Amino acid sequence: MSERIDSHVHLWTIARGDYGWLTPDIGSLYRDFTPDDLRPLLAEAGIDRVILVQAAPSVAETEFLLEIANGWDAVAGVVGWIDMDRADAPQTLERVARNPCFKGLRPMIQDIPDRDWMLAPHLTATYRKVVDLDLAFDFLVLPPHLGNLLNLLGRHADLRAVVCHAAKPDIAAGRFDGWAAHMRRLATETTAFCKVSGLITEAGAGWSVDGLRPYVALLLEAFGADRLIWGSDWPVLAASASYRAWAAATDDLFADLAAAERAKILGENARRVYRI
Repeated sequence: MSERIDSHVHLWTIARGDYGWLTPDIGSLYRDFTPDDLRPLLAEAGIDRVILVQAAPSVAETEFLLEIANGWDAVAGVVGWIDMDRADAPQTLERVARNPCFKGLRPMIQDIPDRDWMLAPHLTATYRKVVDLDLAFDFLVLPPHLGNLLNLLGRHADLRAVVCHAAKPDIAAGRFDGWAAHMRRLATETTAFCKVSGLITEAGAGWSVDGLRPYVALLLEAFGADRLIWGSDWPVLAASASYRAWAAATDDLFADLAAAERAKILGENARRVYRI
């Protein structure tokens, strides 16, 4: 059986103080989430390894995740953060990437007020450095960013791009057509990969497998099994569903695929994209 990899997991310790979005009013997520919380969930769902993904805009948090990765063999890699607006961003990236656990970069684009930020000329050197270092670039974007993302990947066709959480379609409101048109273009006109993750969060408290099905069907149609990557977005997921429930939901959503196709989405593509 192929190794099963969760490509999108967060761990955090609130006392570190750099999670600006993590405040008491966020409810059940306002607590520490550590490897000890995650281990039994992985065992129950049959997940072999994980990719840790940044959740704070600080290099210190990336180094915190790398320290965990260095001490826990279930971590296959880390997707981290640097300040891409700094003139020395390429040098910082090169330094952080000396740790072999560092597999990719993720700016928190969804939280940046300037919707056109990703196209700024001063970021070009960092995009090039990502390619030179053979890293992945995770795009945390929303549907309104997808036009700019198409533009950016037209400029940087050699960037190994991964769209986080399928660009967060507004499933709860039933918005589909505009998002679907952009995702089809992204799949056709670029080489981007897409994470099948975070969908329960976008569906909200009334989520159901049938409610997710048209969105996942569109992703399968557009990107195919070769360019989809499964992830949980735990513990953000835990505000809406259990880890086991999401694993079971995706087993249902992928039930009609051949075993080889499921193996790609559930682990092999993550190995390829993140150079595991």
